Amino acid sequence: MKRKRAVLKKPKTTFHFISLFPESFSSYIQESIIGRAIADNYIDVKTYNPRNFTKDKHHRVDRIPYGGGPGMVIEAVPIVKAIEKAKGRSKAKVIALSPSGKQFDTEIAKKFSQEKNIIIVCGRYEGIDARVKDIIDMEEYSIGPYTLTGGELPALVITDAISRDIPGVLVNETSVEEERIASPDVYTRPEVITYKKKKYSVPKVLLSGNHKEIEEWRKKNKKK
Repeated sequence: MKRKRAVLKKPKTTFHFISLFPESFSSYIQESIIGRAIADNYIDVKTYNPRNFTKDKHHRVDRIPYGGGPGMVIEAVPIVKAIEKAKGRSKAKVIALSPSGKQFDTEIAKKFSQEKNIIIVCGRYEGIDARVKDIIDMEEYSIGPYTLTGGELPALVITDAISRDIPGVLVNETSVEEERIASPDVYTRPEVITYKKKKYSVPKVLLSGNHKEIEEWRKKNKKK
């Protein structure tokens, strides 16, 4: 009989996305582990569109940059107001996504999994007016040495990485340890598969039942 997962009364962590395209998150967060974690109330996801915090009748938030240059820059005030709305009266960790930010990694994800509220600011166009950083205490992060068209994908990557370290999100709690013990190569049934007349087999050590040898194989294979 399957163990029934407990549904919490209050989420352990709430992610607040500041984005000009909040609808872009819906597909991913409704599926698989993240979707289940939301349904079980282990996490929650809220979105805030800076366009809703401008007095411009067209809800415009982008302007040409001072000093010249290509593209448009997102105004500071709508972003600040959106962050303040997300914060409310609660304490929150504010993350700004930037190609020049600190590299986000597993250790940072584990640390952030202790936070109750995480606000993630998704940039667009040529960036966000730098004065936001003067007004709001925030940390800048990047998910890799490349530039994307917006911060929505990095926000989902960071949310996924943090969520898996929140107790209860993963059905199999040992999965959070996989970076410590797992080989990059994994296998499942059947033992032998045939493709275009060529046979591909599972390494014999994994079929041996010898846990010590299997552990040694995994460690060796992980170093490759």
